[in-house]
Amino acid sequence: MSTPRNEMDYSTSGFFADVTVAFAGIMLIVTGGFDVLHGIAAIGEPDFYAAGSDYTFRFSVTAWGWIHLVLGLVTVLIGVALLRGARWARVVGIVLAVIGAMSNFLSIPAYPWWSMITIGIYVLVIWSLTVQMKDYRR
Repeated sequence: MSTPRNEMDYSTSGFFADVTVAFAGIMLIVTGGFDVLHGIAAIGEPDFYAAGSDYTFRFSVTAWGWIHLVLGLVTVLIGVALLRGARWARVVGIVLAVIGAMSNFLSIPAYPWWSMITIGIYVLVIWSLTVQMKDYRR
């Protein structure tokens, strides 16, 4: 039997699930915000980032800027939906974190350190959204 939405679940699994989803929501908002800022910087001043010449997945820095801007805006919205308790946002958050990690992997030549840090954060988001899905259902 599920707990009504407006009641608190004081069990350990309920607390763990709430904390991990809150962590994921906050991290999605933070990484989405940074992606928006990096997207704006790449669109406005492409020479700001170092663009490698020998890379299989080579796009212009401006194209990566638009990709990160759009993904960042959607990521922020999904993070807010997670914090508001939307169940559908968990699955969308996982999918978006996978897409965000892949897009940051592909943009390593443009901004290597930030891309690797962001990939790590997205992996933590994926973990925090999936770790409790099997044991705890709201």
